[in-house]
Amino acid sequence: MILGLTGSIGSGKTFVTRCFEELGASVIRADELAREVVAPGTPAYSEIVEFFGPAVVTADGTLDRAEIARRVFANPGQRRELERIVHPRVRQREEELLQHFRHEPLVVLEIPLLYETGAEALCDAVLVVVVEEEVRRQRLQRDRGMSPQDIAARLAAQMPEHEKVRRAQYVIDNSGSRERTRDTVRELHARLLAEPQA
Repeated sequence: MILGLTGSIGSGKTFVTRCFEELGASVIRADELAREVVAPGTPAYSEIVEFFGPAVVTADGTLDRAEIARRVFANPGQRRELERIVHPRVRQREEELLQHFRHEPLVVLEIPLLYETGAEALCDAVLVVVVEEEVRRQRLQRDRGMSPQDIAARLAAQMPEHEKVRRAQYVIDNSGSRERTRDTVRELHARLLAEPQA
């Protein structure tokens, strides 16, 4: 079974994915693939530097992800161009890895922009991780040093959480303790493995 896992920024997708991994699920993380496809020397790296200019390259030659994020979340046109360069290459790697894991009982495909990129087509079911807004704000300010304006800009670039919930088969509320979330994941993991697959 391929379970797509998504959620808005600050919802705790990474933690929920790690819980599934600890239970033995195979995991594919789109964010890791996005870093892989834009590594120095790749075609995507060259296209990004050509489009944004040398100011987005750090001293060690890698891309300055913070600077690129600052630009694209302030400019929808630049964000679309970055997505045009990166998303098809990430999708290709996702499909390659899904083929590699095809005999595994459960594969979790963690994609922040799962619905926005149409990646639900790769999945048998989708899980959305949600969080109370106040908890989201506190976590993002504490853990990532994001301002309220940064948080608002990131959320504005994503599908509204309520729409993701409406379209998903499963929802986990990650507003409480980590142990409570871990228990919820454990229950869902057992349920998914017990369900017959088409």
